[in-house]
Amino acid sequence: MVKHWIVAAGVLAAILTGCQEPAPPAPDIRPVRTVTVQRSTGGEPVSLTGQIRAQDEVSLAFRLDGRLIERNVNVGDAIKPGQVIGRLDAQIQQNALRQAQASLSAAQGQLTQARNTFSRQQELLNKGFTTRAQFDQAQQALQSAQAQVDSTQAQLRNAQEQVSYTELQADAAGTVTATGAEPGEVVRAGQMIAQVARQGGRDAVFDVPAQLIRTAPSDPVVDIALTDDPTVKTTGRVREVSPQADPATRTFQVKVGLTNPPPAMRLGATVVGRIQLTAPPGVEIPASSLTEANKRPAVWVVDPQSQTVSLRNVDILRQDPASVVVSQGLETGEVVVTAGVQALRPGQKVRLLGGAS
Repeated sequence: MVKHWIVAAGVLAAILTGCQEPAPPAPDIRPVRTVTVQRSTGGEPVSLTGQIRAQDEVSLAFRLDGRLIERNVNVGDAIKPGQVIGRLDAQIQQNALRQAQASLSAAQGQLTQARNTFSRQQELLNKGFTTRAQFDQAQQALQSAQAQVDSTQAQLRNAQEQVSYTELQADAAGTVTATGAEPGEVVRAGQMIAQVARQGGRDAVFDVPAQLIRTAPSDPVVDIALTDDPTVKTTGRVREVSPQADPATRTFQVKVGLTNPPPAMRLGATVVGRIQLTAPPGVEIPASSLTEANKRPAVWVVDPQSQTVSLRNVDILRQDPASVVVSQGLETGEVVVTAGVQALRPGQKVRLLGGAS
């Protein structure tokens, strides 16, 4: 009898237990990483390494082919305007000059004879002792002789210029930075004999990435200092930006004109240039924050009170593999999810793992 009461009690307890409602499941809380939106008040400083070069650098060359018999300068020499840099063997040009001089002398003799003949015929014609035909013939001979003299004079000037081209002179003061031929070599017209950095302004030349050119101020003041002695410094402004990227490095050459460069900044010296970038016009967040909603860019924004997320569309100003600049849609101080965006849903609770402020 006792056994029956025990069994009945157990059955009744089981029935009562089965009638109770199950406990609600624990909310799904996703761990995420976040960043706090901040609007930068100033841009980041950027440093690049470059070299000192002359603003005006020229390659001196002969205008004609020939054998170089003399080169009077070497690398590092200071030169003056009019100084002779080198000479070619001028034997051929001298022969052409002597030939032109001889031709001119012969033409001038013929002109003198034709002028005398014309004077006699003119006098005889006035007295009626010669015919009009003979006078016209003498006049034509005089004109031909004068034209021959003009032609030979032009040939003489050309020959003299050809002789002058065998001597290479400096057109301005400067310093020789390279040489291109040695005495005894046969050189071509236009071949560099000496490369000269003219006196005057100096540039600091840098290879600049395209992204930095896009974000740099329009007319920045660049601080320039020697790499081996930072106390030697000056400032400069961008003077020239190459319109085409280097095919190997994909960087753009930028020339910064130096303001009163100190003497220690010699040609070829290595320098460091520093500028301060301007603050971006929007707010910058990591590129991993970006997702899509309604076929537009969007981000997950965390509500600090309820610790839930909501999806918000944003306008993108600029994007690269590491970061995104948002022009509209985010305010300073808001918390944006940067990792775990693909596993979220609107209103979901999250647990912050850490972020940047």
